Amino acid sequence: MATLDQNSFNWKKYLFLLIGVLSFIIVYYSPMWPDAVDPQGKHFVLSKEGKGALAVFLLAGIWWVFEVVPIGVTSLTIGVLQTLFFIRPASVAFKDFMDPSVLFIFGSIVIGLVFTKTGLTRRLAYKMLVIVGEKTSMIYLGCFLVTAALTHIMAHTAVAATIYPLLVAIYALYGEGDKQTKFGKGLFMGMAYVAGAGSIVTLLGAARGAVALGFFKDVTGQDIGFFELTWYMFPIGWLMTFLLWGFFMIFFKPEKKTIPGLREKAKKLNSELGGITKKEVIAAVIVAGVILVLGVSAVLKTAIPGFVPPHKTAVLLISTILFFITGILDINDLEEVPWNIILLFAGAMSIGFCLWQTGAAEWLAINWLTMFQKAHWFVFVMSIAFFVMMMTNFIMNVAAIAISLPVALVIAPYLGVAGEVILFSSLITAGMPFLLLVGAAPNAIAYDSRQFSTGEFFLYGIPASILLMVVTAFAVYILWPLMGMPVTLG
Repeated sequence: MATLDQNSFNWKKYLFLLIGVLSFIIVYYSPMWPDAVDPQGKHFVLSKEGKGALAVFLLAGIWWVFEVVPIGVTSLTIGVLQTLFFIRPASVAFKDFMDPSVLFIFGSIVIGLVFTKTGLTRRLAYKMLVIVGEKTSMIYLGCFLVTAALTHIMAHTAVAATIYPLLVAIYALYGEGDKQTKFGKGLFMGMAYVAGAGSIVTLLGAARGAVALGFFKDVTGQDIGFFELTWYMFPIGWLMTFLLWGFFMIFFKPEKKTIPGLREKAKKLNSELGGITKKEVIAAVIVAGVILVLGVSAVLKTAIPGFVPPHKTAVLLISTILFFITGILDINDLEEVPWNIILLFAGAMSIGFCLWQTGAAEWLAINWLTMFQKAHWFVFVMSIAFFVMMMTNFIMNVAAIAISLPVALVIAPYLGVAGEVILFSSLITAGMPFLLLVGAAPNAIAYDSRQFSTGEFFLYGIPASILLMVVTAFAVYILWPLMGMPVTLG
């Protein structure tokens, strides 16, 4: 009977597996598609390899959303298809699986493992619960505020990896074991969403900000400073943080309004931990040192022309090396690394570079944005923000910005649109991919909780993305002009 039940359930899995394969075949073997033409009349041909990249992109998206195989296995499929169908050579397609960004995610996750192993996570969790109390709504808010605040001073991937085990410790006190609950879904998905919201506020939250500002300067010749970015992004990041709290209180209102006796239990558990251990101190010092170096480097890069900071991945991986040198971690701890999540992002990097290098991403951007070249300036700006939001759910957010900004900045003067509003609106939506796990590392880290499926993440990401677009529209049309940002020329 169990076998029959299992088979009756799995038909959906095989249906969407087949839909993904058929989508790949239809796109890959279809006749060549029309050129994209930019506002200056330049033609962009979609090559056979570019069409193949779109075919892989479509298959991966379907398999990721419906989780027909483990998400890491879908990522492996991305590399395999590129190689077998001569879209990109194996030496390139699989090299992306060890891109520095993937290793940065690995290093961030190791920090989370260290916080758990040393007990720092439980200590922080218990102290937070003593402060926020027994109301589950306040637990949501407390976790979200800490997550958002931390992303102002460190990369949101590292924040998510650090906060994740803290949330696991908090959820353990909810009293439902490993069972999926609304509170569990809201806690972990909320952390992922808010990590994105907080990360847009400063250049320290993610690499996308610094890269986008540098790119903007190359195209327009204008400088946007560290504090200017924070001035315009601070109200948006925090508005989204509080709105997301309300969002999760509506869609995932906890089954329990309070957890009776939680504060006293947290105090007791915290006292049972005893004094801070030597390993906790060493771990905290190592992580603080890495954060300090990354933060100072980012500031110096903005403040001092020509300053070349050490690569963030190399700096972060120093912490991993030191954890093993100091004996905090050993070889057995490598088995605790969620390789499914690492592979997920490896595949995301591969398909992102594939779309970029084959010209498929540029072809998509030009076709999309030229549809709005005669639209009202506000519609044009929002179309760019929407395109970046959708693309950043599938590929690197830096790439999503880089493929859309050149076209947008060419069209903008004809519509009387200032470049700044295009840049900042793009940075908002690039920071908050709410639809797919591959959109941002915090999404995938939260998924490791097993509190939600990829389908649920996508489903609830739709209203969250609509909320994001509404907030972006508010910033573009009302808030930023009041704050002094030029949105139109003349």
